[in-house]
Amino acid sequence: MIRKTTLALLIFITSQATQAQYKYPTTPERPVVDDYFGTKITDSYRWLEDMNNPEVQKWFKDESDYTNSIVKTISGRDVLFNRMKEIQALGGDQYGSIIQVGDIFYYTKNKKQENIYKLYFRKNRNGAEVLLLDPNTITKGATITNFNISPDNKKLAVTISEGGAEVCDLKIMDLESKKFLSDKLTPVWSEFPFEFTPDSKAITYTQMATRDNTSDIFLKNMKAFLHVIGTDPKTDKILASKENNPELEILAAQFPYVKFPDDYSYIILDIGSTKNEEFSFYAPFSELGKSKINWKPLVKYEDDITDSQIIGDKLFFLTHKNAPNYKLAYTSLKNPDFNNPTILVPENDKVIRRLRKSKNFIYYNLSDGINQETFQINAKTLEIKKIPLPAGSNSAFPLSPRQNDNMMLFNNGWVTPSTDYDYDAQTGKLGKSKELTANGSFPDFSKNYVVKEVEVPSHDGVMVPLSIIYPKNIKIDGSTPCYITGYGAYGISQYPYFVGSSVMTLLEQNTIVAFAHPRGGGEKGNKWHADGMKAKKSNTWKDFIACSEYLIKEKYTSKEKLIGNGVSMGGILIGRAITERPDLYKVALVEVGCTNAIRMETSPNGANQIPEIGTLKNEEDVKYILEMDSQSKVKKGEKYPATFIRTGINDPRVAPWEPGKFAAILQNYNSSENPILLHVNYANGHHSSDLDVTYGDEADMWAFALWQVGNTKFQLKK
Repeated sequence: MIRKTTLALLIFITSQATQAQYKYPTTPERPVVDDYFGTKITDSYRWLEDMNNPEVQKWFKDESDYTNSIVKTISGRDVLFNRMKEIQALGGDQYGSIIQVGDIFYYTKNKKQENIYKLYFRKNRNGAEVLLLDPNTITKGATITNFNISPDNKKLAVTISEGGAEVCDLKIMDLESKKFLSDKLTPVWSEFPFEFTPDSKAITYTQMATRDNTSDIFLKNMKAFLHVIGTDPKTDKILASKENNPELEILAAQFPYVKFPDDYSYIILDIGSTKNEEFSFYAPFSELGKSKINWKPLVKYEDDITDSQIIGDKLFFLTHKNAPNYKLAYTSLKNPDFNNPTILVPENDKVIRRLRKSKNFIYYNLSDGINQETFQINAKTLEIKKIPLPAGSNSAFPLSPRQNDNMMLFNNGWVTPSTDYDYDAQTGKLGKSKELTANGSFPDFSKNYVVKEVEVPSHDGVMVPLSIIYPKNIKIDGSTPCYITGYGAYGISQYPYFVGSSVMTLLEQNTIVAFAHPRGGGEKGNKWHADGMKAKKSNTWKDFIACSEYLIKEKYTSKEKLIGNGVSMGGILIGRAITERPDLYKVALVEVGCTNAIRMETSPNGANQIPEIGTLKNEEDVKYILEMDSQSKVKKGEKYPATFIRTGINDPRVAPWEPGKFAAILQNYNSSENPILLHVNYANGHHSSDLDVTYGDEADMWAFALWQVGNTKFQLKK
């Protein structure tokens, strides 16, 4: 791509006359003109991208202070926050990750009315609970993002996040003394796995090049290491990296990580990215002791494998190769052949998803896009059985996949809190969990709310699933506020889950809640994803618009009462929905959203998005990225909805300047009387594990939305 850039003279803009009631911080325009293969785009807010510039930092702080001066004075805001905490408490203690090693259970738990998860353990399921780690004893505001236990049950490996950052320190604790060892492996990403060797003397991990999320090499050039516990991390052995293993053709934006099958017969090297398809190598376990591992190809992108599990010498996998709804098959690890595997579950009219394993069994779901049925496969006999769970959103998680077949199964609905089950695949015994499960007593929300699953014709006639939840006591006459959200990216499916403390407060305010399932997601298989990415990305926001129009047409709500929402990559969805149809929504809630797609590739996390949206280096891709770009679609003098744009100052995924620039141009170009506010949280990043931070953000956002749609409980205090 040839791009020409010109800097224009400094020009100051004032808000439109009708915006006079909102005294936004002054945002100057400093136009930069980019030439994308002959298409010229003026970017007047490029200067806001320099997050290290004191002027930019002051601008964000001024915007934050201005927004807080409004939302913190909306009557009812504190009522929402307190109600979220009350609903949380009704649910009782909430459990997170659970790992069983021998007869000891390790788990994270958020006790009711506390704001973070702490790490506990107990001997046997009904043993006495012991606190192992409160992250706030390390640093105030710290949270646990991941943990693992050594095979000998003597060491804990844990990643700790501070201030909502997703760049963490990996620390090792001696479980007998409950004291941290001197080992500190940093920086590491919060979601990356780490695994002990079978002798418990070493651990694999993936190290980032820097923790500076404004650096050009942030989220690039990562390296997989082996660390021998008790030694200097500077001496750690590189297992795989772009620099060390050029023969593997690892891209700078990809992230290598190493794991072990249950019997430790092999070493598996996964090359991670935002692509759904797997890319991996393997080697005999004996190679771990060599100076450089001789990696052999295992799974290639062209195999179209999106999930895999290993039991013994069998590699079970899901693939969409010639099967948009997927098929489940296996091949031998001794001689992998993905072109001629043994098919266990052929493609059918339901989508095969969520491959999991225990010691001797594989588990998978069959989904109609909303409800899932859960099945097990005996890895030796290949016998398939259905697990008798209720209808709804079902999922299966192993407790100790190396040691036994103990599973926890979870059944959810939109207004039905999770019911947890203990399951033994060997005996088929299924029963409601009595331990390691929430001990709360939610009321029966289903008595008060109606759930409807419908399909809506989109712009091209394709039927789009839409989930609608509403209070039984409302009138379907167009007078009720309605909140609609959607995502539509990466093939991620938005299955029914209990809406929980936050969204339940909206329902309690007599607001309809709707979940759109647009193309780009995975609800209807791989084709559903492919039809909402790159050249076909416009289907995502057009599907969302169609769902919004349906809600108005069927009298669930009206344009004056409709609240649209998109989060993260869903920023493309909501950003383009309000720039294409600004008349359709009264309120837009843009949460940590990708609203400047044409500039995203230049951000530290931008290269990771190329598989999903395309690259600026390709002329054909640029056409579609420009179409996704909400920033350049904002028109001067257009009447836009009331817009609440949220960012976290430590966000490493969507750089704060993306939401910031979107707020700036809307504030300066909007001609309606609707407010445009930029909400900046200095205590989190893309999200937060601290519930008080999360609930605070959501209370601000809901109060703003309910104020704008005319709920009399939510008005600016005089």
